[in-house]
Amino acid sequence: MLITPEPKQEPVWLVIIRLLRWHKPEGRLILMIPGLWAVVLAAAGQPPLPLVGVIVLGTLATSAAGCVVNDLWDKDIDPEVERTRDRPLASRALSIKVGIAVAIIALGCAAILAFYLNPLSFWLSVAAVPVIILYPGAKRVFPVPQLVLSIAWGFAVLISWSAVTGSISLPTWLLWGATVLWTLGFDTVYAMSDREDDRRIGINSSALFFGNYAPDAIGIFFAGTILLLGWLGMVIHLHLAFWMTLGLATIGWFWQYWRLKQQDLPNPAYAEMFRQNVWIGFILLAGMIVGWI
Repeated sequence: MLITPEPKQEPVWLVIIRLLRWHKPEGRLILMIPGLWAVVLAAAGQPPLPLVGVIVLGTLATSAAGCVVNDLWDKDIDPEVERTRDRPLASRALSIKVGIAVAIIALGCAAILAFYLNPLSFWLSVAAVPVIILYPGAKRVFPVPQLVLSIAWGFAVLISWSAVTGSISLPTWLLWGATVLWTLGFDTVYAMSDREDDRRIGINSSALFFGNYAPDAIGIFFAGTILLLGWLGMVIHLHLAFWMTLGLATIGWFWQYWRLKQQDLPNPAYAEMFRQNVWIGFILLAGMIVGWI
C-alpha cells in the first residue's frame, strides 16, 4: 500500500511575509515613492540621509500595518475573490490573533520611527493612522473607496515634506494633489481586475462607480497629475531633467489610457499597468533629483 506523504507545511515566517505582502514589492515601493518625491523636493535635491532612511522604513512599516488591517477587515470577503482567496487570513493559514499581533508590531515600529520627526510631521503621522485603519471599511459604505486610499497615500507627502521644512506650503499641496490623483488613477486600474467579483459580493470600487467611463476617469486623473506636477516644477524652478522625465511619464500614462480603452483587455494587464506605475514613479524621482542640478 502506497502512503502519500502529507504536503510540506509552509513555515510561519513565510506566511507572515505573505501577510505583509513583502513577496510583492511593487505595492511597498509605490507607497514609498510619494514620500521620496516630497523629501527630495523639499530639500532641494539633497535630503538628509538619516531622514531618507526613516521615510523608507516608515513606509515599509506603515504599508505592512495597512496590509494586515485590510486583511483583518476582509477575512470573510477575500475568500470570495479570485485574486485574494489565498491570502493568509482568508485561507486561515494564520489566525486572527496572529494577524492582530503583527498589525500592532508594525504600527509600533512606525510609531518609534515617527518620534524621529519634528512635531508637525509626528502629528501628521498620528492623523494618518485612522485613515489607514478605516480605509478597508470604506468599500462597504463609500462609492469610491480608492479616494480614501489616495488620501492615505497623500499623508506620505505631507509628513515627508514637513519633516524637512517644518511647514506646509503651496508646493507641498501641489505634490499632495498630484499624489492623490496619481493614486486614484493607478488604483482604479488595479480595481478593474476585480470588477466581477466586487459586483457579485456587493462591495464598492471606483472601477464599478465609473463603469464604462473608468478608462476616461483614469485618463483625467493622470492628466491632473501631469498638470499639478508641471505647476510644481514651475513654482520651485526645476531644471530640464525633471521636464524630460515628466514627458516620459506623460507618454507612459497616455499609453496606459489607450490600452484601457481597448475592448476585452485580459485581467493580467491591469496588474501589469500597476507595476508600470512603480517605474514611472521612480523615473520621476530621478528627474526630481537631477532637476535641481
